Amino acid sequence: MPRPAQLSGSTSTENGAYHALLARHDAMRLRQQLLAPAGSEEPGGGRAARRPAGEVYDGAADQRVIMRHLELVAPFEELITHLYEVLFTRHPALRGLFPGEMAFQEAHLARAFWYLLEHLDRPEEITETFTRLGRDHRKLGVRPAQYAAFEEALRAALRARAGERGSARLEEAWLRMVRFGVTAMIQGADAALHEPPFWRATVTEHRLIGSGLAVLRVVPHESFRYEAGQYTAVESPLLPHTWRPYYLAGEPGADGELELHVRCTGPGGVSEALVRGTAAGDEVRLGPPRGNLTLGEEPVGDLRLVAWDTGWATMKALLAEVDRRVRLSPGHGVRTVRLFLGAENAAALYDTEYLTGLERRRPWLSVVPVTGPAADGDGYGRLAAAVARDATPSPGKVLLSGPPAMIRTVLDALPEAGVAAADVRHDLQPTGPRFRHGAPEPGRPARGPVSAGQPSPF
Repeated sequence: MPRPAQLSGSTSTENGAYHALLARHDAMRLRQQLLAPAGSEEPGGGRAARRPAGEVYDGAADQRVIMRHLELVAPFEELITHLYEVLFTRHPALRGLFPGEMAFQEAHLARAFWYLLEHLDRPEEITETFTRLGRDHRKLGVRPAQYAAFEEALRAALRARAGERGSARLEEAWLRMVRFGVTAMIQGADAALHEPPFWRATVTEHRLIGSGLAVLRVVPHESFRYEAGQYTAVESPLLPHTWRPYYLAGEPGADGELELHVRCTGPGGVSEALVRGTAAGDEVRLGPPRGNLTLGEEPVGDLRLVAWDTGWATMKALLAEVDRRVRLSPGHGVRTVRLFLGAENAAALYDTEYLTGLERRRPWLSVVPVTGPAADGDGYGRLAAAVARDATPSPGKVLLSGPPAMIRTVLDALPEAGVAAADVRHDLQPTGPRFRHGAPEPGRPARGPVSAGQPSPF
């Protein structure tokens, strides 16, 4: 992807001053670490992050102010376009941190704004989510000084959109909302200083399955610890600063080798770069492992795994983890595992030899394949119906992995089948507003991260 042209003259002077500011910030943070009192370390080795003052921040009041005047700045797409124009005009050095094509990034920021708005009356949830987000953003080289530049651009964009009808009260409500999330991100990044911001990894195997699916095996250059069910964001050198999330399949091997399943979803993106532009010996970069689909330490009991297409990678890792627990401790608490595996058609089901062998050898496992076209939702509907028919009320978990539309379809079918929301896990991203006419729309709150694989800093 083309990189922005290098700027000179007055711009280079500004860039030098800007990077001097960043260097001063890093020095101050190092001094703060050195002077930190004993015992301020977290168990994992990082500095304990102070929580944003959620107990004194009246997020619900800001939520009411913003929603009451939402039409002044909506649609978010236009607000965000203006925001980035201001940001890159005032701080051109920041442009290189972003992908050349901004559409995905702008959609990501819109989701983040909606997430903040929907959760302002629950600031503790914002703190938890944005702390994780800040840890993940370390791979992008983001510093607090860059968040300050973003805040300046947001203020200018709000004034441009609201015009004379805007007010200082509305502007400050927006800035407090974003500042609350950013504070959590900064603290999350500081708390993760004991780990690399990203991991370089070498591709050891690149196997094509059909024309649009590749199974990659990669070996990180440093120790990369993850739990079964987690995902990582991946960057290809063919698309700098552009990251996309992929689940990690199977257990880490003795040599630390990881397995990724990548379906090419269109031209010009990370998936195409990994499927058609990558070969053994190439290098990629991995973000920190994340995700909600881990099993935890409690007994598994009855487990229903629901996947579509490459969502199978998640379930392959979880099945390997269940198998490991059963072998190490037969009384661990695994009763039955039922895998519902969906695909466009029978030919799109892959890795079937491995799965068939596992089902034959493990009496606790049964597999239900479901096929149908996803384009019209028929395949997702069939998958949801199959899960609902089998979902008799039980204390077991239901774990979902696949496209957002598939996850929503299955989620809609589970309550009528008697499945409690607390027993369902997924990594579905919030995709947009649940607000209607200035008030929150009733419905299931969004769960999972704001973005599974953030492509750029803001």
